[in-house]
Amino acid sequence: MNYGVIVFPGSNCDSDCFHAIRDEIKADIQYIWHEESSLPSKLDVLIIPGGFSYGDYLRCGAIAKFAKIMPEIVRFANGGGYVIGICNGFQILTESGLLPGALLRNQFQKFICKDIFLKVTNTESSFTRDFQKQQVITVPIAHGEGRYFIDKQGLQSLEDNGQIAFQYVSKSGDLTSEDNPNGSLKSIAGIFNKNKNVLGMMPHPERCNFVNRESLKILKIS
Repeated sequence: MNYGVIVFPGSNCDSDCFHAIRDEIKADIQYIWHEESSLPSKLDVLIIPGGFSYGDYLRCGAIAKFAKIMPEIVRFANGGGYVIGICNGFQILTESGLLPGALLRNQFQKFICKDIFLKVTNTESSFTRDFQKQQVITVPIAHGEGRYFIDKQGLQSLEDNGQIAFQYVSKSGDLTSEDNPNGSLKSIAGIFNKNKNVLGMMPHPERCNFVNRESLKILKIS
């Protein structure tokens, strides 16, 4: 697999993604600057990393969706290419319309940085098929606007199509308000598009290089 990681002004997890793919997954990866007008010809997986693209001005991801590279990312995804947006990358994917819903300010208006438990809700995707269904994994979060929201009709569509990828849970896998760090609807931590080739998630699997390599499976497309 050939990977690319987009670099926006304000990205700060692009290097984490680069080293996770190159050093842990042992795959080829290259940086792609946001002002490029095309993607590399040999590209299988595209990562939109976390950080604060364009300083999070206006709204997280709101300016990044107008970047010169974004039409190519949309074309790549619509053509079946694998795309994963992590944290700010998830916000960019919702802003650009590649994923439904929105990421709102955390419930208690605070930036949260800690390890949390995730339940793998759907294993029928190239991102999650190496996990057991309902498996609980530990992944760090670091965000101030990670509260996932979608309207009632949209939520029904996500559930009907198996688009909920991850949910915040307790260590034993239970859905509780105490274990939902940001107040996300239905404790949603990550979703797919309908074709399951685009994944957005708030937690950071790329930060698990030396602590919990189990979570790196999310980045290893199979």
